[in-house]
Amino acid sequence: MLMERLHRWMPGLGNICHYRREYFSHDMRAGLSVAAVALPVAIAYAELMGISAIIGLYACILPMFAYALFGTSRQLIVGPDAATCAVIAAAVTPLALGNEHVRWQLAIVMTLMTGFWCILASHFRLGAFADFISRPILKGFINGVAITIMADQLAKVFGLSGLPVELIERLIALPRKLLESHWPTVGMSVMTLLVLLSVHFLRSSWPAPLVAMIVSTYISWQFELSQYGIQIVGSMGSGLPIVPIPEFELGIIRDLVVPSINLAVISFVSFMMTARSFASKNGYQVDADLELRALGIANIASSLSQGFAVSAAGSRTAVNDALGGKTQMVSVIAACAILLVLLFMTEFLVYIPLSSLGIVLIFSTWSLLSLKNLWAYRKRNRQAFTLSIFTLIAVLLVGVIDGIGFAVLLGLLQFLRIVFRPSDQLLGVNDQGMVRSIHKHNDIKPVDGIMMYRFNSPLTYFNVGYFKKRVLQHVNRAANGPVWLVVDATVSFTYDDVSVFAVLDELITELKEKGVTLVLAGRRTELNRWIKQNKLSRSDDDLIVVPDLYFAIRLLQSKQQVEDKQEK
Repeated sequence: MLMERLHRWMPGLGNICHYRREYFSHDMRAGLSVAAVALPVAIAYAELMGISAIIGLYACILPMFAYALFGTSRQLIVGPDAATCAVIAAAVTPLALGNEHVRWQLAIVMTLMTGFWCILASHFRLGAFADFISRPILKGFINGVAITIMADQLAKVFGLSGLPVELIERLIALPRKLLESHWPTVGMSVMTLLVLLSVHFLRSSWPAPLVAMIVSTYISWQFELSQYGIQIVGSMGSGLPIVPIPEFELGIIRDLVVPSINLAVISFVSFMMTARSFASKNGYQVDADLELRALGIANIASSLSQGFAVSAAGSRTAVNDALGGKTQMVSVIAACAILLVLLFMTEFLVYIPLSSLGIVLIFSTWSLLSLKNLWAYRKRNRQAFTLSIFTLIAVLLVGVIDGIGFAVLLGLLQFLRIVFRPSDQLLGVNDQGMVRSIHKHNDIKPVDGIMMYRFNSPLTYFNVGYFKKRVLQHVNRAANGPVWLVVDATVSFTYDDVSVFAVLDELITELKEKGVTLVLAGRRTELNRWIKQNKLSRSDDDLIVVPDLYFAIRLLQSKQQVEDKQEK
């Protein structure tokens, strides 16, 4: 009984306890490859945030162990991510006032807060919130972050100083500043890029970033490139994290509340898109609420090991899947490999050129760019294209933090627009007697005496007025006045709302004046109860509730037959 509860609390533990030996060779190969890709990228992301490169390794180890125990995805790899690092950097850099240790400490606090928000949200089963930000909005946001990150690395790649902080101003100043480039640094950048591209295209199964970092670091160490003005990582401190004494006023933490919530939202949305895509590919399901909790625990684990926020590492997950990783043992093996590097190889990492890190970061971030996909939205869905481009421009113009606010606001407005002013259809029947929507380009015919109407949203207090307006517009436009107006209640009447039934009472009265009876088709038991609770005392000439649309058609036809017989 205890083990069952433990396995429910830690889904990954069950997989490890029942681990199949034949998986080990696949997981070992995938784990070492994931570590090879994660090492240079983690160091580069730490440099992106302006903190010691070794902290990037701190952010890899404990979070991987934590997700291996608490996650439900078999392929997902957690770790530093371009978008999360950019968000943290944008939030903590202004507060740190140039102090690297304060920047690190604030990043730890923000990571801890992000983990707390994720666990709190999972407690209230808000995993469905992953669907709140639509894919076009997220695509626009990630493309904006990718462009921002690549632009931020230009100073390292060209050995420049004095570039403006803001993106647009930086891009404007860049052409003039290029004449002041430090050419040995540019040469190192070009060499790193050539190694990256050569390995990527000639030996695609090799970890190109790791090979490039090894080559550039060896050259830096062998020829002491720092004496030529090429900047290197320098001292990285001890191999294990040391808890620093806070060097900032605790009141600053208030300024991290909203950014940490924004970070939790963006991280989880991106996290779930990655987890679901690989789960679907491999034929299993992931639990959104458990994944939300696992993300929170992984971030708390990162903060306790003095690291920064983590999310789904798309490139490392893809490596894991491509090499046939079977279980989360891949994360355990990769974390152990990174831990060995942290303990025994930090002296070698000191010689990494910053320009090479910039190239690796640009190379890794390039995969986030999907401008071609954004442009494809223009032909497939103009609204999705507009949302993506608006989010992209917002991130570029106002920055990552405010860009997240725009993304969340856009998601909310998109949802409200759909609910406020949903689409609607008039319905008819085809030759086989099946109810279908009436369009200009089909042969669906309305039923004599009946206007069937579908409102494609649940009715609530803020859209019921629009519902009434649309119903009356359709009735007034009808060439032959209908005897019955049949509303598909299954779609629109989903709960008891006092405002809805108050407007419904008004609609019944106005339809009665036009000689039209309102018929609600579907949810018969619930509707009768709600009508009684809201005290709508109406006769059958005013309001009829039937089980479904087909019953309404048969009922009117039989009623007309009876009336015809009586007339004869």
